[in-house]
Amino acid sequence: MEPQFDFEPAARSLVAVVDGISDDQLTDPTPSGESTVRDLLAHVVGLTEAFRQAATKEAVGNSAPPPDGADLTLPAEWRTVIAAQVEKLTAAWRVAQAWDGDTEAGGVEMPAAVMAIVALDEIVIHGWDLAVATGQQLTVDPTDLAILHEFLRDTDPAGTPGLFGPIVEVPADAPAFDRLLGLTGRNPAWRSAAVA
Repeated sequence: MEPQFDFEPAARSLVAVVDGISDDQLTDPTPSGESTVRDLLAHVVGLTEAFRQAATKEAVGNSAPPPDGADLTLPAEWRTVIAAQVEKLTAAWRVAQAWDGDTEAGGVEMPAAVMAIVALDEIVIHGWDLAVATGQQLTVDPTDLAILHEFLRDTDPAGTPGLFGPIVEVPADAPAFDRLLGLTGRNPAWRSAAVA
């Protein structure tokens, strides 16, 4: 199967946000539950590698659920590590075979083409989490936005345990990205007191 989309725009936006985070913001809150900026960055380190391995199929049969926030170690060179890993993830999903058959990440198996969309969702939504937590803006590619809206449009209002909280009601005339955030259980109006 040919690649259905390219991760480059989402990867570039995530890296721009990560580069804009200062060390003194690592303990600040995020809209992602009880996670701090540090916790979320550590999660991004893990997920970018897990979804790269999902593309190469090297994790099939031996991936494990990721540890939670405080149990994750954030590498000292996290900016460089995240930039390198999203570049490798982008390259891995440009290979046609990455989209074939089933694959696995975080102990979950699903069709590779669906796994790619889950990976895109994680990169875009956690990019926003980090951006809004640190007083930045996230640029979202219109193609990525359309893909994620299609993917999430039938989300259970109660949310998806371990993935999304209950849907946050957002006005129908709100910007498309705000409506997408609501589908993931996020309030698009969330702002950190640390950057107010």
